[in-house]
Amino acid sequence: MLIGMVGKPSTGKSTFFKAATLAEVEIASYPFTTIKANHGVGYVKVECIEKEFKIKCSPNHGFCINGHRFVPVDLMDVAGLVQGASEGKGLGNKFLDDLRQADIFVHIVDASGTTDAGGKQTSGYDPCNDVLFLEDELNKWFNNIMVKVWKSFARKAESENINFAEAVARQFSGLKVREEDVKSVLLKLNFTKKPSQWNENEIMNFSSELRKYSKPMIIAANKCDYREAQKNIKKMQDKFSDYMIYPCSADSELALREASKAGLIDYIPGENNFKIIGKINDQQKNALEKIKKDVLDIYGGTGIQEVLNMAVFEFLKYLAIFPVSTSKLTDSKGNILPDCFLMPPGSTALDFAYFLHTDFGKNFVKAIDARTKRALGKSYVLKHRDVLEIVTK
Repeated sequence: MLIGMVGKPSTGKSTFFKAATLAEVEIASYPFTTIKANHGVGYVKVECIEKEFKIKCSPNHGFCINGHRFVPVDLMDVAGLVQGASEGKGLGNKFLDDLRQADIFVHIVDASGTTDAGGKQTSGYDPCNDVLFLEDELNKWFNNIMVKVWKSFARKAESENINFAEAVARQFSGLKVREEDVKSVLLKLNFTKKPSQWNENEIMNFSSELRKYSKPMIIAANKCDYREAQKNIKKMQDKFSDYMIYPCSADSELALREASKAGLIDYIPGENNFKIIGKINDQQKNALEKIKKDVLDIYGGTGIQEVLNMAVFEFLKYLAIFPVSTSKLTDSKGNILPDCFLMPPGSTALDFAYFLHTDFGKNFVKAIDARTKRALGKSYVLKHRDVLEIVTK
């Protein structure tokens, strides 16, 4: 699973990325600070099962704070997109190629209206324009890839009587297109003509819808603490009701995480408060109070953690699964509840066994629910926060 962060230059993408990962990336207020895609590890927040089992976990990957388990996910911050990127303008070709493997996009929009279409400083800019232009560029990108081979590909699929949805998924697997996505789009559009007879507009409609299904998008309305932001966020929410538009302050989240890392405050990402525990000067105190007043008290959080959680659990519908030994809840080294893994929706107990190790899958006997001690067969469909032991021959 890969979350791709997209948007025009200077919207705060790199700040969002650094806040989510605490990776060392270049941040500056000029276009194209990011030239090559930055890859890093962020974390989604899951209620840990440690309190339920009355033990203290010791994670192998990620970390746990006060019963909140943070599970790693892959993030990618790509170069800023400008109008005409689908035709190679700006860093368009590189930008779009980087996005092929993303499962979901987080579109970082400057909700303050202080950067123009090219990422330069301005005032009074309407961020609704950014939502429209990025959607248009992504749709054109998908269409450009498809239209090159469409006629010959469609004729071949028809002449060989191949399942069309399966054929499209196979042909465009490099874009992570799934057969279910294709079926959903075909059902929605309900075209009467054969695919080989579709005109340019019909191919464009198909590719645009397929892009939306195969690479869903959340809009992170960044700089939510700026003067014009609330008004602009409301405007975007009214105009783009099909999108999840969530207020964010990447600057605030980065400041809080760095203060926490330095031992100055107790802060759990995604929470609406923090506690000062270290010695801070007046400047630091004023900055923290401003974050509390302008962001946390108004929006209930900085939005960064919430957006990552929505991407993984609400949009992609992944499941957090804890593998255990039901008798000891430890691994061979004595680590307590060491792992929590993310599995795709619809995964079974057998899928999970293979995920843990090929031998576990091949020699699968049953799974055991650590809560109820009930035996589960290989076709058992996983549920979020399941706690399972895999029993093998």
